[in-house]
Amino acid sequence: MWFQSGRRRDLCAVLYDAGELRGQKLKTRLERYYDLRLDPQLFYGTLDALVESGHLERRTEGIYDVYGLTDAGASRVESYYEWLAARVENGERRTAGADEMGGADELGDAGESVVD
Repeated sequence: MWFQSGRRRDLCAVLYDAGELRGQKLKTRLERYYDLRLDPQLFYGTLDALVESGHLERRTEGIYDVYGLTDAGASRVESYYEWLAARVENGERRTAGADEMGGADELGDAGESVVD
């Protein structure tokens, strides 16, 4: 269920690229990408949920919490990347009526969801 939240997915993507980051640094990078301020309580709640689900690990460095992806989290980012790349590489952008005309379904050829 972790991918049903774009914020969770994006946090993991940032950490996939960065390795490890302090919580505030991670929040700042996401705020710059979104071009808006994130509510700290909601942001840290999202981090806690990812730690509890086993996608992130948290360690203390002085007075700071530092976050990094677990192997499970990295695997999910890679899986999502492959799924998204296949959708983009599949050709032209589809229009609203494409599904009715035999377009690809939203889960892909294997019928497997990347959001569970």
